[in-house]
Amino acid sequence: MDETAERDVAALGALADAPEGAAPAPDEAPEDAGEPLAFRVMHFESVLYDLADPSPYVHLQEAESPFRYLAIPVATPDAVAVHAAHIQVTGRRPTTHELLATALARARVDVIAARIVRYEGGVFFAEVDLMTPHGREVLDCRASDALALALRQGVPAPILCAEEVLRAYYT
Repeated sequence: MDETAERDVAALGALADAPEGAAPAPDEAPEDAGEPLAFRVMHFESVLYDLADPSPYVHLQEAESPFRYLAIPVATPDAVAVHAAHIQVTGRRPTTHELLATALARARVDVIAARIVRYEGGVFFAEVDLMTPHGREVLDCRASDALALALRQGVPAPILCAEEVLRAYYT
């Protein structure tokens, strides 16, 4: 099992033992890079566009206290895609995220989670966690793509955020 898989299995195991919507407490998050990351469950809140700002923002909020939020800047087409996924709107022709969600479902691939794993220089880095008939796959992607894909599932996949991302965002 590779390092990413071990980290995720440990994080998902901790989530399974915790109350619904909870993740390991922040004080349980290891500081050593070799240790598993602690993840917090996040809820999609909204897509907001401030006319004074060049980019719309996707807002996520922690499912449990202290209810921190993330405002993730995204391009306008990505904001539209995330919002459409959230309200389960489909177009007359499939969008890229609709097409990918359909292709994954037909290939019997489940989206396990969308994870925000890093925050550097104002940029959020994400992964989409998949379970395929041949095993688990973790794909690096943009946060907006992970969110749109997670929200496009029949039952939306959980959105997780690494505790270290929340700490970095709030410093």
